[in-house]
Amino acid sequence: MPLERRLKLVTTDEAGPEVVSVVKVAFATSDMKRVDQHFGAAESFAVYVLNSRRISLAEAVQFSPSVTDGYEEGGRRQRSGGDRKAVPGLGASGHDENKLAARIDALDGCVAVYCRAVGASAIDQLRGKGIQAVKIASDAEIKDLLEALQQDLRTGTGGYLARALARSEPSDARRFDAMEQEGWIE
Repeated sequence: MPLERRLKLVTTDEAGPEVVSVVKVAFATSDMKRVDQHFGAAESFAVYVLNSRRISLAEAVQFSPSVTDGYEEGGRRQRSGGDRKAVPGLGASGHDENKLAARIDALDGCVAVYCRAVGASAIDQLRGKGIQAVKIASDAEIKDLLEALQQDLRTGTGGYLARALARSEPSDARRFDAMEQEGWIE
């Protein structure tokens, strides 16, 4: 599924160097307000950057309408019941084999993507890029999810957010100096 539109917002960071721990997260959404889309069939992503004090929309990514998972846009089934008629672009599983690549590429730099559902293949591919898929059970408000993430940044957190922050921190070249001074030998 090709990328149709991508709006990136360019801002200057007025927060200064004391603000660290900036994360980028995406939300599968049709209205830019709620998480209401399956990852593999998402019409668009709202991508935000946040730290403990500030939340900013970074970009909105929209995909071209096409046949996905045997469905046309609008939810009309392309094939009936258990009938396995060939639908152009779909593999034997009934899934569009190329649709995930554009979506995963659109999430470059994100630590997580929030969605209503996500398949095992997509989870594996996202994990390979260092992106955590977070399934949301109901139409959660993006604003509420961002506020919860921001609170986690303020108080310290475990789980995927802590791992993502640890990966983004530069490693300290002097981290083994104290051990060496104590007589540790490699």
